Amino acid sequence: MMKKLVLLSVVCILSFVKINITTAQCSICTKTASQLGEKAGNGLNTGIIYLMLTPFAVGGVIGFRLWKQEHGKKESSN
Repeated sequence: MMKKLVLLSVVCILSFVKINITTAQCSICTKTASQLGEKAGNGLNTGIIYLMLTPFAVGGVIGFRLWKQEHGKKESSN
């Protein structure tokens, strides 16, 4: 169990490091960011990715809790 937790932590940290390289802009946001300049465009991109990660994190927590609850039911029935 501890090995899985460490592996999950490493994957999460590496995915957050990769955020700086990833672009997550639609065509309208790209045009707006190019008019604002490079630094503001990078900030806009980081904000888009941050807002995208929040629902995925909530869904992951809910999914993990449901999986843990089902896993507990299977062990108690055996």
